[in-house]
Amino acid sequence: MQTERPLILISNDDGYQAKGINQLIDMLRDMADLLVCAPDSARSGFSCAFSATTPLRLTKQTDEPGLQVWSSNGTPTDCVKLALHELLDGRRPDMVVGGINHGDNASVNTHYSGTMGMVLEGCMKHIPSVAFSLCTHDEDADFSPMRPYVRMMTKRVLQNGLPDGVCLNVNFPMACEESGAEPYKGVRVCRMARGSWLNEVTACHHPRGYDYYWMVGHYQNDEPDAADTDRWALDHGYVAITPTRIDVTAYEAVNKVRELLAPNS
Repeated sequence: MQTERPLILISNDDGYQAKGINQLIDMLRDMADLLVCAPDSARSGFSCAFSATTPLRLTKQTDEPGLQVWSSNGTPTDCVKLALHELLDGRRPDMVVGGINHGDNASVNTHYSGTMGMVLEGCMKHIPSVAFSLCTHDEDADFSPMRPYVRMMTKRVLQNGLPDGVCLNVNFPMACEESGAEPYKGVRVCRMARGSWLNEVTACHHPRGYDYYWMVGHYQNDEPDAADTDRWALDHGYVAITPTRIDVTAYEAVNKVRELLAPNS
């Protein structure tokens, strides 16, 4: 894959066989060389987890001009680490792209998302990184309305980069199905909505006599009228772009905490 074209590293948390990542490959294949390294099955909810105690394997699935696809038994973050250290032969990606995720990664979902985890890993390696997600868990969802937006954003990030330490969390609502209507109302750059997950655990009893639990839950938007948030944008038909930073320091609270913990305070 040593060519003059840009190189994009792609991964996800739904697995290398998911429709979303294969649609993403199709959308970007003419724009750059693509190296895909993704989990061998779904790893949703793994966030930035990496495998500290499990030996990892890599399996080549596809090797074509301008495209290699590898799968791994690791997490999305593992996949990025493996690709950077084992598959690139010294070549550095021009961009890391995650997705297309089946399900939204807006609001606090950002903290749980394996797709965002692998994009944050790229960002920590000082590589411009973007995650794309569609607000549906349908395995056979229609990703085609996203195509011009994904291509436009990818092209601009390849050309202009991103601020160091900042990646993009891009979420798409379900496209409008009205005849002749634009699929989305537009694009909004937003902040993350404050939200909460409620009733997260469902307890069950197995016939063999033990209890077990499903992690489920219901998302609640804690500020539904705040029009500057990603959740508001999605609920009103807009593509939501949330610049997300690696540095999570609460700078506005530094002085307050300093006062709180000062000797003799």
